[in-house]
Amino acid sequence: MSKNRQPNILFLLADQQQYQTVEPGSMCHTPNVGRLREAGILFSRAHTVNAVCTPSRASLMTGLYPHNHGMVDNTHAVEEFRANFRNDRNMISKQLKAHGYRTGYFGKWHVERSINPEAFGFDRSVTEQHGLEFPRTLTERYVVRQPGYNDRTLYGVHKERVEETEEYFFYTQGIEFIREAAAETNAPWCTFISTNAPHDPYIAPKELYDMYDPSRFQKPVSFSDPLTDKPNIYRRIKHVWQDMTWRDYQQAMSCYYANCTLVDTQVGRVLDFLRDTDQLENTIIVYMSDHGDLMGAHGLLCKGIPAFEEVYRIPLIVSWSASLPRARECDVPLSIVDIAPTILELAGCRAMEEIDGESVLPLITDGSDSPDRVTYAEFYGQRLSCTQRIVWKNGYKYVYNGFDFDELYDLNRDPYELNNLIHDPQFRETAVTMAREMWAKVKESRDLSLLDSEYFMYRFAPVGPEQRKQTSIYNRGA
Repeated sequence: MSKNRQPNILFLLADQQQYQTVEPGSMCHTPNVGRLREAGILFSRAHTVNAVCTPSRASLMTGLYPHNHGMVDNTHAVEEFRANFRNDRNMISKQLKAHGYRTGYFGKWHVERSINPEAFGFDRSVTEQHGLEFPRTLTERYVVRQPGYNDRTLYGVHKERVEETEEYFFYTQGIEFIREAAAETNAPWCTFISTNAPHDPYIAPKELYDMYDPSRFQKPVSFSDPLTDKPNIYRRIKHVWQDMTWRDYQQAMSCYYANCTLVDTQVGRVLDFLRDTDQLENTIIVYMSDHGDLMGAHGLLCKGIPAFEEVYRIPLIVSWSASLPRARECDVPLSIVDIAPTILELAGCRAMEEIDGESVLPLITDGSDSPDRVTYAEFYGQRLSCTQRIVWKNGYKYVYNGFDFDELYDLNRDPYELNNLIHDPQFRETAVTMAREMWAKVKESRDLSLLDSEYFMYRFAPVGPEQRKQTSIYNRGA
């Protein structure tokens, strides 16, 4: 098969996958993701911009922070007036289509409310909108029961084969699109294949669940954290899991890891297809997740307001044998908003204008660690509207909590976030410095809801925005 002038691009997007499941030495069985890691670059300091799906996915597509693309929350979590995509924003799919790429999207969309990728530069799509059903016959399950709330399955095992899962189906759709695109034209293609796995509820095929012995899972270092130096809402959330035994956690972990392995089996299918059709060498492959999962850290599960690394640090592997180094771990701090501009530059395409992210390709190619580079996230608390901003720099992490006291961690010395330094007088200047970095990002991205924080009731960051001019006529002071 002839090679295209420009490279093909393949995004493999998992949902809610922890970074720890793909790092070398993990007990999670992902040999095909390992193939990608050996063929490309593992980014060890990649962070998402939000703890839930829609804001993160829209930021991946647009290179914008949530407050700039409008989807500050999940489409199904709040009403339209609280989160709505701004249709005038550009997307990587539109940019690639303008460069002649054939574009396809297959699997979980969850970017904006229409669930219509064709309106955003994709030639073909099959998504959750198509009403597909994938029945699962559960042989065991764990149900969370609380007074007044519906019973809700947390994890389980089903007897259907891997070939009967939605992950297999959507990867098949993506592979067929690639086959047709390569056969019909010499134009390059860009394909997104997006799975729901390993998102909760953690319901896994028995054939993969049986690969894991629950008793082998060790308690996370932070599992018994009493959370007494963390915001009170973290402790309230922990009560949801108060009836679970450690054995229950171990089984949840087994199901979660089995679903990571499920995704991995499909990664192997598409890699083998690209190899067998002589397209692997000319394809940029991005493997990533939109956010992570707590998976027992601090005694918690799933994701949400608790702003720990298990949720915000994401798997990100980029491979392209024609141009990128192999088997390299890259410590460059980067955000999910940097991915689209980086891939566009790597593919030789025009950059998207007026975005918050930037290409990190120059940092990758010169081997710089860039420890001074700042990464940034924002969270709006979903239905609870709990405002957070998060800043990472030089190994420190600052969490601005609009609903309780803040958090400050030295990730170099305390990678499991056991010791909140925000009230430690020795770290007062560090807290002020990190807060200033937050305000710099707020100003740069015009996060106006937080920027105009001059009113008396909002003055509780370690330092204010240091802005002399207010953007609203209603914020006039004496």
